[in-house]
Amino acid sequence: MGVAIRDILVDCREPVSWDDLSGIAAVDAHNALYQFLTIIRQPDGTPLMNGKGRVTSHLSGILFRTANFLEKGIRPVFVFDGKPPELKRETINERRKHRAMADEAWKVALQEGDLEEAYRQASASARIDTYILESSRELLDLLGIPWLEAPSEGEAQAAYMVRKGSASYVVSQDYDSLLFGAPVLVRNLTVSGRRKVRGRMVTVNPERIILSSLLNRLGLTREQLVEIGILAGTDFNPGVRGIGAKKALKIVQKGEFESVIAEKQPDFDPAPIMDFFLNPPVTDDYTLEWRAPDIEGVVEMLCGRYDFSEERVRGALERFAVKTTQKTLDSWFQ
Repeated sequence: MGVAIRDILVDCREPVSWDDLSGIAAVDAHNALYQFLTIIRQPDGTPLMNGKGRVTSHLSGILFRTANFLEKGIRPVFVFDGKPPELKRETINERRKHRAMADEAWKVALQEGDLEEAYRQASASARIDTYILESSRELLDLLGIPWLEAPSEGEAQAAYMVRKGSASYVVSQDYDSLLFGAPVLVRNLTVSGRRKVRGRMVTVNPERIILSSLLNRLGLTREQLVEIGILAGTDFNPGVRGIGAKKALKIVQKGEFESVIAEKQPDFDPAPIMDFFLNPPVTDDYTLEWRAPDIEGVVEMLCGRYDFSEERVRGALERFAVKTTQKTLDSWFQ
């Protein structure tokens, strides 16, 4: 998912320590939920579930990642996608087809006893539905963590919040927020320090991309960065066949974006996509307030309704009140 510009960002990603990330983080909520639903699974690919068969992987991810953030001095605000733009309709339909195919392939792999393939296909079948969204927001409310629904793309809203000073950086594994103008993107903020890459778990460290440094290093404007995304592929168009990020960079640096589009895709108008990245729907209608968690409410929800271990839940909640060298997290809960 997301814009396909990873290959040109190798020298633009800088390692960053957790100690340097204290502040407000605008979290791409859908991206985080997909991570939880993809990774937090049994060896055969079955997601965590309660006794009634309701998926709980996302709730586990929210609880423990939020505890980890607060313990390290990071105040998260989760930004959910709103109504998808019409430009994204084809991509959404394709993803539904791929998830359905992966779900069928998962069942076949289970029947054949191929656990590695079963896990891979099960992860690819992860989907966010109304239940996932509603239960996630309910848990965030009980944890005292603010969230908001964007008018459209969550990454666009998160990028806007960083630009206006409401947050310090965007947290997402995708790079779309850079095209939406996020001054700072931070990746790999996992609890375990491990992430699934191309079907296998690898050790990862937090990394930061600063948009101004990226543009200076590559000799680009933000508009040209969007042009590269359009050539390589975004959530709103499949890109030009045979053109990856590195080739797209050379094309744009030579000023040949329009001529290549005219030659390769004469019926395609990139203007609506360019305009959406540069002027996406965003809102100022939000209030960021971090409250002390409703401990008994969280325990009732996670343990009483979703069969979590009470010892583990209370242990995670204790981390919401730890002290940092700068201030107590209790002072954030106003």
